[in-house]
Amino acid sequence: MVSLAEDIRVAVDLIVLTLRDDTLNVLLVQRDDEPHRGAWALPGGFIDLEEDLEDAAYRVLADEASLGSGAVHLEQVRTFGAPQRDPRGRVVSVAFMALGADLPDPQRGGDVADARWWSVDELAAIDLAFDHAEVLACSIERARAKLEYTTLAVTFLPQEFTISQLRGVYESVWGTTLDAGNFHRKATRTEGFLVELERYAAPTGGRPARLYCAGDGAALVPALLRSSQ
Repeated sequence: MVSLAEDIRVAVDLIVLTLRDDTLNVLLVQRDDEPHRGAWALPGGFIDLEEDLEDAAYRVLADEASLGSGAVHLEQVRTFGAPQRDPRGRVVSVAFMALGADLPDPQRGGDVADARWWSVDELAAIDLAFDHAEVLACSIERARAKLEYTTLAVTFLPQEFTISQLRGVYESVWGTTLDAGNFHRKATRTEGFLVELERYAAPTGGRPARLYCAGDGAALVPALLRSSQ
């Protein structure tokens, strides 16, 4: 049997998501090399021979997004391996989702022409390189779904936040408007989701809002289903 392993390359692609001006944004880089030179793409790169996949993902974050390992929540989404996805040859890519609160403007890495945040609502107007439109769509749906049954929403927030800010995460990521009272009841009654603090946010003209921090839970029971909001 002839092995094709030496003809297959493994890469990582990063879907870096944050909220900017209450809008879900993704980080894209403009390619400076062929193929797809000048096109916008997800940050990514080939893994080194002795490199762990997660280490490669953090390296790409540092090189192309100027983000350290402590700035984001990182998790693997899925693997993409369609035979013709990369014109350079057989490339299998492992997609990682990186979520963070108020992430800074990226500093362009040396191997890309540009790097900036894009609102996900703007992406219909551009053609992403490779199969990155599919990778991105899959990852955004993963984030939206995980907000239903995990505590992932708090990764978009500072350490202390109000219920209104938490609701804003759900509204921005889901692209919908939620009933404030209904959301407050569900969020505060979900065990392990939030810890109520003896502090309040700075007043903005009305009654000061109570501050919360993330609880020690990982799952939401019951789930905050999009269909029930």
